[in-house]
Amino acid sequence: MAPALVLSSGDAQEFEGKITFTVIICVIIGAFGGLMFGYDIGISGGVTSMDDFLEKFFKSVYERKQHAQENNYCKFDNQFLQLFTSCLYIAALIASFVAAKICSKLGRKPTMQIASLFFLAGVALTAGAMNIEMLIIGRICLGVGVGFGNQAVPLFLSELAPAKLRGALNICFQLFITIGILIANLVNFVTANIHPYGWRISLALAGVPALILCVGSLAICETPTSLIEREKIEEGRAVLKKIRGVDNVDNEFDSIVHASEIARQVTDPYGKLMKRSSRPPLVIAILLQVFQQFTGINAIMFYSPVLFQTIGFGSDASLLSAVITGLVNVFSTLVSIYAVDKAGRRVLLLEACVQMFISQIAIGIILSLDLKPTGTLSRPEALVVVVLVCVYVMAFAWSWGPLGWLIPSETFPLETRTAGYAFAVSSNMMFTFVIAQAFLSMLCNMQAGIFFFFAAWILVMGLFALFLLPETKGIPIDAMTERVWKQHWFWKRFMDEEEVQEQKPEMIHPHLT
Repeated sequence: MAPALVLSSGDAQEFEGKITFTVIICVIIGAFGGLMFGYDIGISGGVTSMDDFLEKFFKSVYERKQHAQENNYCKFDNQFLQLFTSCLYIAALIASFVAAKICSKLGRKPTMQIASLFFLAGVALTAGAMNIEMLIIGRICLGVGVGFGNQAVPLFLSELAPAKLRGALNICFQLFITIGILIANLVNFVTANIHPYGWRISLALAGVPALILCVGSLAICETPTSLIEREKIEEGRAVLKKIRGVDNVDNEFDSIVHASEIARQVTDPYGKLMKRSSRPPLVIAILLQVFQQFTGINAIMFYSPVLFQTIGFGSDASLLSAVITGLVNVFSTLVSIYAVDKAGRRVLLLEACVQMFISQIAIGIILSLDLKPTGTLSRPEALVVVVLVCVYVMAFAWSWGPLGWLIPSETFPLETRTAGYAFAVSSNMMFTFVIAQAFLSMLCNMQAGIFFFFAAWILVMGLFALFLLPETKGIPIDAMTERVWKQHWFWKRFMDEEEVQEQKPEMIHPHLT
């Protein structure tokens, strides 16, 4: 018998495959998990600026808002109002760890189905809320749905996609988040004039993407990686042939099988994550989530209607301005889909840091000079602020927004992938909670200084991307250790040889034995 030919995946030729109709359908339906999340981000800020909603649940904020000499920076500062928005993220944080276990044991597809069911329950409770307790419980159910969805969908998309298009297809998740935000802003613009139950319509329509995900997920396939990981070997091979559109999938199949064999030997993935060799992807994943939130993006997207009211736009005009930023968000994410697998991840991140830094500093200067606690900006100045917000959103939407989800989903080895990604999702939810809970109070106390606060973080992020973030463009998902971490000037020191040897994916070609 001839000796087996063993190739490390770092030396292997590129896997065969093409974009198939099956992959396109799976990506579109899966990405509705992003639309659920995005709609909630957009709807929350609009609803919390509606008088009917405030009068029913937050009377003190409503009365302060109506006051003739209200403080521009403090009129929405209320911990319970912020809790309405932010409790979702604490629920999502906790749920992401449960979702990681379900992702491994049952698969990515069932996890997405569970996400949609929790989200539908949350929609029913919030849209029909008669008191603040019902409202908060509904938000917690929505949070569990978001935690499950954000855990499963990016992994699902990364594992379905061929390596050369993994960035573009994974970013469909972020694209649908931006579309959800835009749709929410359009809905709020209409329902703000429907009294007294416009806010109920806004919240109820969140059920539409959840229903599409729930029903649509019945028609999509599980990822080959998840099937093989759960020892459904031949089913995994059949699905791999189906999604790649070719019969010769031996190289990729052998790579997944070998990675799955290693993964099955790991009985404690969270313990494995704490080992030295797991530190690079774990640190990168967590820091990307921290930095994504400390750009200030969710503060602006949550509260853009509130922000634009603060600088002097009326209620309708502020919602319209939020629609404009939503459009910018969607079209800029399309730029990322086009560029991420051509220019690479690092180029987009670094360019965006420069653009966001300049925008935040300029907004801070205008507001600190001309927006006093009472009074408004002149119309030309207010329009300049809207333009600067759009420039800022544009940069975020083709960089830290989508890549904050993409990079963690592609850099963990299979044995720690769901556990590692749970840390990424939970970190995102934790710092989203912190920003959502603190932003209105920070706006009240720091006033225009809040934009300088976020600008300082953007500077730190740029240095991080420049020196510590490796490029992952076009590298097979199971070859990251050899071709990324062991080659990086800083992270290679964490790659202990005995640990790396365990992780090194090899492809054994049975046809050559």
